Amino acid sequence: MQSVVAPASTEKSSRSSDRAVAAWLLVCCALVFAMVVVGGITRLTHSGLSIVEWQPVAGALPPLDDAQWEEVFGKYRQTPEFRQVNPDMGLPEFKRIFWWEYFHRLLGRLIGAAFLLPLVWFALRGRIARPLMPKLAGIFVLGGLQGAMGWYMVESGLVADPRVSQLRLAAHLGFAFLIYGAMLWIALDLLLHRAETPAMRGSLRAHAGVFAALVFAMVLSGALVAGTHAGLEYNTFPLMNGGVLPPDGLGMDPWYRNLYDNLATVQFDHRLIAWLLAFLVAWLWLRMRRSDASGRARLAAHLLLAAVALQITLGISTLLLFVPVPLAAAHQAGAVLVFTAALFLLHSLRG
Repeated sequence: MQSVVAPASTEKSSRSSDRAVAAWLLVCCALVFAMVVVGGITRLTHSGLSIVEWQPVAGALPPLDDAQWEEVFGKYRQTPEFRQVNPDMGLPEFKRIFWWEYFHRLLGRLIGAAFLLPLVWFALRGRIARPLMPKLAGIFVLGGLQGAMGWYMVESGLVADPRVSQLRLAAHLGFAFLIYGAMLWIALDLLLHRAETPAMRGSLRAHAGVFAALVFAMVLSGALVAGTHAGLEYNTFPLMNGGVLPPDGLGMDPWYRNLYDNLATVQFDHRLIAWLLAFLVAWLWLRMRRSDASGRARLAAHLLLAAVALQITLGISTLLLFVPVPLAAAHQAGAVLVFTAALFLLHSLRG
């Protein structure tokens, strides 16, 4: 009797542990999603350079009295951004930009604690499968690198030209999406059983994989658009001021600077990837309808098509309306939703 009951009990306990670990990872995904949105608002409100020091521990507390506020504001007044961009800013206006950057950094600390403390607790109780530990440890290391990259990005704007490097911004956002994607993938592995996948579905998996990679490239190109403020130029659609590519689209030397410094080229590249995604998602959705894919994979394809349609609509609206903060923040949130749906579809096609 014991030889029959014990394995069943062990399997039930293992499933319970998997669900608990997956729920924890999904909560961390939600926090990273919030982090991406708050980070976007921080950038859109030009708040990112309001805190001029990186204090991972001491910086967890905001100014608590007038003297501390004056001290923090005094440090900001010494920056090139204050002298060149905001010379007339008073303390009330400074507080408004300070709080966005403060909450952005606070969310980063919260994510670190929300990941590390349960990880230690689950590990000590033996509720994490041994092969999973290196992956989770790698995500924690990636989170530490993300924090360092955030400060490296801010530091690039505390110079004579008070403008954050768009390349560092793209790296910072890219790290966030990698962390999000890794946690989501592991959570899906723990929650969903793999379906039997016929060999003919291999091309569908490849199609979905290319699409997910292109979404990630789209995110990086969006960061370049944001970092160069290219969204404030060429606010027409579908053409860019009457042309497919403006005449100054390749005007920089050497040529590769156009890819990240030329506002016309940066925005054109972002548009081009959007067109590619629109074509690929429609093609993928039609292929999924004609295949013998599982109900889960079909649902994922429907969600992906809807997410891409919503995201393109938000992107065009943001451009035509000269980047209003609410729409631009929704557009950044939409990128996470598209990435989520793409990974869900790719995972559903695994065999």
